[in-house]
Amino acid sequence: MKYLMSDQTLFRDRDVFEADYHPEQFNYREAQLREMAFAVRPALVGSRPHNVILKGLPGTGKTTSARHIFSEIRETTQRIVPVYVNGQNDHTRFMVFTRIYEAVFGHLPPTTGISLRRLLNEIGKSLRDRGKVLLVCLDDANYLLHEGVLNDTVFSILRLYEEFPGVRSGVILTVSNIETDFRKELDACVISTMQPTEIYFPPYSSDEVKTILQERIQQGVYPGVIPGIVFDLIVERTLLAGDLRVGLDLVRRAVDNAEQQARKTVEPGDVLSAHEISRNIHLTNSVKVLNPEEKKMLRSMAEYSMQEECIMCSGDVFAMVREETPMCYTTFFERLKKFDEMQLITIRSSRGTGNTREISLRYEADRVKEECGG
Repeated sequence: MKYLMSDQTLFRDRDVFEADYHPEQFNYREAQLREMAFAVRPALVGSRPHNVILKGLPGTGKTTSARHIFSEIRETTQRIVPVYVNGQNDHTRFMVFTRIYEAVFGHLPPTTGISLRRLLNEIGKSLRDRGKVLLVCLDDANYLLHEGVLNDTVFSILRLYEEFPGVRSGVILTVSNIETDFRKELDACVISTMQPTEIYFPPYSSDEVKTILQERIQQGVYPGVIPGIVFDLIVERTLLAGDLRVGLDLVRRAVDNAEQQARKTVEPGDVLSAHEISRNIHLTNSVKVLNPEEKKMLRSMAEYSMQEECIMCSGDVFAMVREETPMCYTTFFERLKKFDEMQLITIRSSRGTGNTREISLRYEADRVKEECGG
């Protein structure tokens, strides 16, 4: 049997399986891209762009579409300043405007001694003096919903013209929880200024998933590395997850497993072991952005769900988590709403009376405990 040498690899280009990869060939989202282009078009002549909300389940192409439009903007015009903000990483108002400052000036602001007010002033003055239009994509905007961060951030972006006459600005929000209604979550004055158009991203069909994975595999790994039977298993697990990102991560990890065993082809066992990690990539990424108190509460809920055979009720959960971490009911319920928006739990109205809610985890309780740590 021949084994791979230590400097050999099965990958042509492993970057094609990363979440932030921008494919040259981007299929099945032509209608959405046309709608986005129509919304952006007024900015090409210095007018205010239309504000849009990209709504769809995880892994349906929202982020890639936004990046695709921003790439075209950079190639087409100098008049628009496109700013991409990842709401999972930059989830405070100051963080968002730091990203905007970086896009406007080409470098980050000083690390100390600069206030949010000063950031806003310098951004507004530069946009006004240079005649630039600001377009900000707040990706995973639901991560900014809590404590009024999204409301205040969108308000500040869209109202720049009040302090800096002539400035034009717009926002693109993406959200993976299709039940999120920004008209209820944001203040009426923000919604009236924003007047967003919603663009829906439906799940990819099984044929579309198969084609996209085939294209990435052809780009990313050498011929023969993934046999037909293994590819079918990858497609099956991707469709089961309902998230294309799971499939891309699954391919990368399965090929890694084969490399580690010094084999030239991927076997079904490589896919199955990789799936144990890949299927939880949303959980892993989401827990990373929780603060220590939120992680502690989510861990307590996971422990409680393992003890209870019935569906958890909000009142019982509150009594349990309060023993671990003292808090008022308002704080407790705000955190529940945040977990629901992040698709870590599901909240349903109880059939009984009062304000009782039924709560269930979206992931296996032991996995949630593991991700939240001790």
